[in-house]
Order: sequence, then C-alpha cells, then structure tokens
Amino acid sequence: MNRMSRFNAVSLTLGFAFLYIPMIILIIYSFNESRLVTVWGGFSTKWYGELFQNEAFLNAAWVTIKVAVMSSTIATVLGTMAAYVLVRGGRFMGRTLFSGMIYAPLVMPEVITGLSLLLLFIGIGLDRGVMTIVLAHTTFSMCYVSVVVSSRLVTFDKSLEEAALDLGCSPAESFRLVTLPIIAPAVISGWLLAFTLSLDDLVIASFTSGPSATTLPIRIFSAVRLGVTPEINALSTIMISIVTVGVITASLVTKRQMARQKAEERAAERG
Repeated sequence: MNRMSRFNAVSLTLGFAFLYIPMIILIIYSFNESRLVTVWGGFSTKWYGELFQNEAFLNAAWVTIKVAVMSSTIATVLGTMAAYVLVRGGRFMGRTLFSGMIYAPLVMPEVITGLSLLLLFIGIGLDRGVMTIVLAHTTFSMCYVSVVVSSRLVTFDKSLEEAALDLGCSPAESFRLVTLPIIAPAVISGWLLAFTLSLDDLVIASFTSGPSATTLPIRIFSAVRLGVTPEINALSTIMISIVTVGVITASLVTKRQMARQKAEERAAERG
C-alpha cells in the first residue's frame, strides 16, 4: 500500500482546515452570550430560543421546505422521464435539440436563468410567489436528476426487461416492476440532489420570488447585509447539524446495505 507523502498530508490538512474551521467557529459563537458575534461573553443557548420565536425566519424556513419538496418531486419525475427517453429512445427527430434543452441549465449562469424566468413570468402575467419559485427550481434541477438517472440506465441490463416482457408483462408493467426498482437508488439520489439544490438556491429564487414568498437563503442574505447576528449563527448551526445527521445516516444505511448484499452473495455461493 502506498503511503501518503508529507506534501499530500499537509495539503489535505490545510484543505480540511480551510473548509471546517470557519464552521467550527460559527458553531461555537452560536452559544455566545454576547450579541457581538466577535466578542465571547460566556456560554448561552438563548439565541436558539429567540430564533424559534422569530416569525420571519420560521416562515421563510417553511416556504423553503415546501418549495424544495415540491420542486424536487416534480424534477425527479420529469428528469427520470427525460433520461429514459434519451437512453432508450434511440435516434429520433429533434434528439439533439431535446438533449441540449435538458442539459443547458447545467452550464447556464444562474443570473441568466433567473432573469429569463422572471421575464417569462411577467410576460404571461403570472404573479410571483411559491408557484413561480417551484417552477424555477424544477427547471434547473431537472437536468441534474436526468444526468444521475441516465448514468444508471446506461449500465442497466436490458435482458431483465426483455425477460419480463416474455413472461407477459406490458411495457408499463415491466418498467414499474423491473426497471424502476433497480434504478430506484439513482432516482432517490436525484431527488436528494434536487432537494439540496433547491434549499441552497439564492440567485434564481431572488428573481422569481415575490413579497408573499421569501425563502430562507434570501432571508439570511438580507439579514447578513445589516450585520451578522447570533440568531444567524444559531440557524446556521442547526442547518449544519441536520446535514451532518443526514450524511451520517445515509452512510450507515449504505454500509448496512453493502454488508447485507455481501452476506447474501456469500450465502448464495455456499448454497
């Protein structure tokens, strides 16, 4: 086994320190007694209590979660359909244009995407609110779902679908009973990716949101412009904790599934 060189070890340490030390400092100062975020005034959890009494942040968090769930679900359905057409549809008229329209948001600057969607909504007379944010997030996150699902469909064994068809399944039943369960991990990964992108989006949401619908990133950005407050540190700490728990849970589930799969393979070899 090749040992890590000293240069690689130092570079890795500095890289992780650059990424995680600011987060650690933020978490520590979220328990600061003082309102001044740069002056330590003692340990306190009062800012978490004030955060949960802040109606502006709570309403923005609810809007963000609602938009993320709706947009990621729609994007997953449409992205899976688009991936299936691109991989299994063969050559058809307009395929190049279709694939270009699917993958364009991957390379399109978010400012251009947000501005174009804003002009579209104004042109059709659609009032900006939760629905416009959902449509905007669905537009740019659908391509990510399509890429993830397409990569799984490319390596999918078509003989399984052919066997299901030979046994009397219709194409729809073959997709529902055979294809979808096998590509389910990719579909779930696409949904999680779309959900994360929607939670994190600021630029596109700032173009497509209205006074009645403000997402959490927009609310945080507006508050930070007036100065960082301990409530923002507390909110950021909660978000970091949720992400950490989610990553650890996903890692444990994946390891458990891999261990179960290996155990089944060993049992099959012995049998």
